Amino acid sequence: MIKIKLTGKYIIIFWMSLILLSCGTNKKVITKKSKNSTTKVERKKKTSKKDEVPAEVIIKETPEVYANSTEEYIAIYSDIAQDEMRNYGVPASITLAQGILESGSGKGRLSSEANNHFGIKCHSGWKGGTIYHDDDKAQECFRRYKNSKYSFRDHSLFLKERKRYSKLFLLQKDDYKGWAKELRAAGYATDRKYPQKLISLIERYQLHRFDSDVLGKDLNGNDKHTVGAGDTLYSLSKHYKISIDELKSLNGLESDSLFVGQVLFVKPLPKD
Repeated sequence: MIKIKLTGKYIIIFWMSLILLSCGTNKKVITKKSKNSTTKVERKKKTSKKDEVPAEVIIKETPEVYANSTEEYIAIYSDIAQDEMRNYGVPASITLAQGILESGSGKGRLSSEANNHFGIKCHSGWKGGTIYHDDDKAQECFRRYKNSKYSFRDHSLFLKERKRYSKLFLLQKDDYKGWAKELRAAGYATDRKYPQKLISLIERYQLHRFDSDVLGKDLNGNDKHTVGAGDTLYSLSKHYKISIDELKSLNGLESDSLFVGQVLFVKPLPKD
């Protein structure tokens, strides 16, 4: 053990230094704890008031829900089909029906991987992208597009620029039955039931309403209703005095779901 001999003067200085160091250390710790504690409480209060998201905001951002993929397809591509009708004279109803049938309502491989909605093959002179797919023969060459809108435009040009489809453009633009039959006669598809399939889709989903809109016609004097917030099949059936089953049949609906902006026919079409 080492013994340190201190005089009275140095003993007093030694004990005063220890006391000052002890007080300084305690003061520093208390200040740090107090500062951190206050900061945490203030941040928590600001976050809870400023960043809280009301439930109604989340509901508004929920995407539209459709009864089936075909109704969703129509909602997405009907405007494009109408533009093609205005520019090239192909009925929007025919374009949509062919797109639904050929692409499986946009779910088929050609449409999902190559944006090809109409099953158009490469043919001679095609310089764009390609994809190989089994059709009438194994691994046939089909056209690939960068965007779906180019597929719709190419479909219009495909019909407009080929002589074998020239008879189509002698028909009335709202004669969807004539267009469906002539497409098959001109060789667009080998399926004998192709015209009936197109006509069935057009009538089931009332696709001819898009032709009437482009042509500025009131479809046989039938009333139409644009779905607004709060509308239901029940409320519409009461307002227009038509049964829910008739409304669903008239508009090709498979469920009771409606979406804002949806156009519905509320009076039955006259029988032929």
